[in-house]
Amino acid sequence: MASKNNDSLWGSRFSSGPSDEMANLSKSTHFDWRLAKYDLLGSKAHAEALAQKGYLNKGELTELLKAIKQLEKRVVAGSFKPKETDEDVHSALERGLIEIAGGDLGGKLRAGRSRNDQIATEIRLFMLDAAEEIEKQILSFIEQLTIQAETNMGVAMPGRTHFQHAQPVLLAHHLLAHAWPQVRNLQRLESWRARAKQSPYGAGALAGSSLGLDPNLIAEKLGMAGPEKNSMDATSSRDVASEFLFICAQVGIDLSSLSEELIIWSTAEFGYIKLNDEFSTGSSIMPQKKNPDIAELARGKTGRLVGNLTSLMTSLKSLPLSYNRDLQEDKEPVFDSVDTLLLVMPALTGMLRTLEFETNRMESLAPEGFSLATDVAEWLVRQGVAFKNAHEITGKMVSTCEQLGLKLQDLSDSQLKEISDKLTPEVREVLSVSGSIKSRDRAGGTALPRVLDQLMELRKLAPRTDLES
Repeated sequence: MASKNNDSLWGSRFSSGPSDEMANLSKSTHFDWRLAKYDLLGSKAHAEALAQKGYLNKGELTELLKAIKQLEKRVVAGSFKPKETDEDVHSALERGLIEIAGGDLGGKLRAGRSRNDQIATEIRLFMLDAAEEIEKQILSFIEQLTIQAETNMGVAMPGRTHFQHAQPVLLAHHLLAHAWPQVRNLQRLESWRARAKQSPYGAGALAGSSLGLDPNLIAEKLGMAGPEKNSMDATSSRDVASEFLFICAQVGIDLSSLSEELIIWSTAEFGYIKLNDEFSTGSSIMPQKKNPDIAELARGKTGRLVGNLTSLMTSLKSLPLSYNRDLQEDKEPVFDSVDTLLLVMPALTGMLRTLEFETNRMESLAPEGFSLATDVAEWLVRQGVAFKNAHEITGKMVSTCEQLGLKLQDLSDSQLKEISDKLTPEVREVLSVSGSIKSRDRAGGTALPRVLDQLMELRKLAPRTDLES
């Protein structure tokens, strides 16, 4: 039988401590120690609430806050760490506090709170801080997209659907198409923050506290909006964590889309971009290689972000109210997703910042694949032809060109007339990349004025830091 663990927060009714197997499974300090900062913040706020209701006198509050501050310094310096016998961050820090303040004073802090409401609050505080760092990285990413769009303004390229040539677009328009999903991710984080800022502190184990402590005071001290409405929901819900992981996964998915394009664009077949030496790698056997590893890693780690979301949601499925130990599985996916994004985003942003676009190559390919066919069909519509008929006439143009090995603009006047008497020589007005792009000037279109509109709006969100003096 295992010996009794005197550092345990729950062992008073047990005749012995947990078995080694039980202790090893139960132990969480190897990952939840990174919440120590937030545990100590909660302890400070909780001490204030205890003092407000008379459970600590003024002198005791002063001494307790002083002890918490001293413990905080030791944690930051690394001189205080969890022991093998500490079950979790909470038990380790209570042990540390009692070592400084003594058992009589340090032992008072546990009144009116539970590890259940503590951890539910601490993971929220961690995510709220992490969200700010992720937002900074998103804004930096958007900034680099807008800088590249400005640098390459007016450059045409093939736009694609089904990865086939579709219609010409501006490179700037294409780049900014990767900015708007991240803008929506910023909006998701802002919306999520309103829910995450509700404090579970004061919910106790599940039913609230009978000591009359003010959860509003604790929420205010922690910088949160207020207490959760239901104590059982407060301790058992982790939808705020799964929602956060969804946003992290969506950020990764959106980054992965650009990553895939950069990988393809860097191939010899495409030749759209040149990779900077600082943001690419070589091969141990092939001296000529220059690989887009950052984009590949960003694409690969997206699977990890999606996996973390799936892992937590699977753990949460069918859990009864209120607290269950399954909820311990919320922290590692959250920590890993934050670490992954904060590793990937600066690297991908740096890769984007240092890219050189082969603009001549992109512009030469813009009209390929009969990408101006839609412009012909729409020109016919403007001449009064029903779109069904215009589509058929333009399809015959494409078919004729394929048979003769010509481009649309190479057809002679007689060949055009043979296809349809509706195809007068004036159709050549739209058989140019510049004309095609210029014509798409409604909101959201690829025409230069509309792209400049996008840039102006994005600049309000992510102003250029490289221009600051």
